[in-house]
Amino acid sequence: MFFDLDGTLVRYAGVPFESSWGAIGAAAGLGAEWERILQRYLGKPHLYPDWVRENAALLRGVSVDRVLPSLFPPPYAPGAPEAVGELRRSGYILGIVSSGVALVADRVRVELALSFAVANELRIADGVFTGEAVVRVGLGDKRAVVEREARRLGLALGEIAFVGDHLNDIPVFEAVGLGIAYAPKAPQVAAAARSVVHHFHAIPELVRVPS
Repeated sequence: MFFDLDGTLVRYAGVPFESSWGAIGAAAGLGAEWERILQRYLGKPHLYPDWVRENAALLRGVSVDRVLPSLFPPPYAPGAPEAVGELRRSGYILGIVSSGVALVADRVRVELALSFAVANELRIADGVFTGEAVVRVGLGDKRAVVEREARRLGLALGEIAFVGDHLNDIPVFEAVGLGIAYAPKAPQVAAAARSVVHHFHAIPELVRVPS
């Protein structure tokens, strides 16, 4: 089972899309600039790498310690740690594929004992953001990354369940064996998923294999 991060495993209140990107911008005191950039790129997923790089450039010289108190502990979706723990004990391979920030995804990977996390990196040196970024999951690239991770793990796409909440998760839903929309942010997301849930406690039951 693969998970989206922002708006799915974690939900940052008071920022667009409940995202780790928004949380970092707000914590760095860059909320207004962040919002202007977001509005300029909204609805242009093909320009996502440019959006990431502009955000990263604004962070140049900002201390990582300044943002950490607003990021951690991660604001997990209700029931997420418990559901993930149940799935892990049942033997599922669990990971994150997200267009969010690796700084958060890696923390979640460790805390929830997931097998892997693929997200976008904000470069850090000597405790400050360098202003550079590495885009590993573009808004339009999530399906390709899921396919790559499936090959790495020796899995067919039909063996994978994916949990997501937003429009860029729809291509993944269409490719995998089970698409699960958690608290979907748009009607199209719910329509594209095999199942729709509003609490994580329902997810283990969806994939339970009868004994």
